[in-house]
Amino acid sequence: MEKAFSQWKKQCLNKLDLSKKGSVDEDIANVVSLLNSREEYFTTSSCSGRVILIDRAAGSSDIHKQNCVWLFVSHQKCTSEDLMCALAGSSGDAVFKFEPFVLHLQCRWLEDAQLMHSVAVNSGFRNSGLTVGKTGKIITAVRSTHGLEVPLSREGKLLVEHEYIHFLTQIANQKMEENRRRIHRYYQNLQSALTKEKLQLLPIPSPPISQKPRDNQLETERRDEPKEDKEQKNANHHRGNPHCTPKLLQSLGWSDGSFLPCLYMHGFIYSNTSGDVLVSMISKMKLSVLI
Repeated sequence: MEKAFSQWKKQCLNKLDLSKKGSVDEDIANVVSLLNSREEYFTTSSCSGRVILIDRAAGSSDIHKQNCVWLFVSHQKCTSEDLMCALAGSSGDAVFKFEPFVLHLQCRWLEDAQLMHSVAVNSGFRNSGLTVGKTGKIITAVRSTHGLEVPLSREGKLLVEHEYIHFLTQIANQKMEENRRRIHRYYQNLQSALTKEKLQLLPIPSPPISQKPRDNQLETERRDEPKEDKEQKNANHHRGNPHCTPKLLQSLGWSDGSFLPCLYMHGFIYSNTSGDVLVSMISKMKLSVLI
């Protein structure tokens, strides 16, 4: 699939532009260039949005533009005078259309197509979708729903007043402005999505060596010590405890080493065993002596 995609992209970008204009529309040149610069995508067709007036054979049900006469086309705003001049050349059924931005791009993987579909929908192109062909080609179509199509003449005879043509022109120009805003939003969202995707692919540096493994090693060493060594260390630790001194016990009326009671006192346990005093915190309890 990797080899096939690269070959498809090369063939598509090297072939001649067969559209009527013969080149990419100026308003979407940056979008097309950005997508074609990525390894995961290439555009197969595009249109920035246009106003067209076509003339088809009277009574014909064929709606394909290839079989119609193009009376007028513009990728920019138009005037009612432009349309009136074009309608003068109609001999069949003239139809006025506004077609919004459309873009088809082929994607390397399905995940790439899903990303493009998400960007398109979030930019306002809610008629977008994706397809997977029998040969494995994955195509994302970026489409909108704010189009316009109105019949204006029948067998060369104008069906509406000039005032309506003027009104229709205003509506089409408003849609063209909205179309440009969506294209700009789409380009911004596209840049953001591709930048995030690129950052996710960058190698993540190894974190600095933590001190925790050393601490864990010391803890392991402590657990592995002989029982006699642990008891000796605990005894040495409690002998040096400043909170349990003979002076403190004498103030309570007892002498260090003269008895073997356990005292449950206000926050402490005092236990005299062979002269070693151990201390630990407990909940507050009333003083009691166990003999």
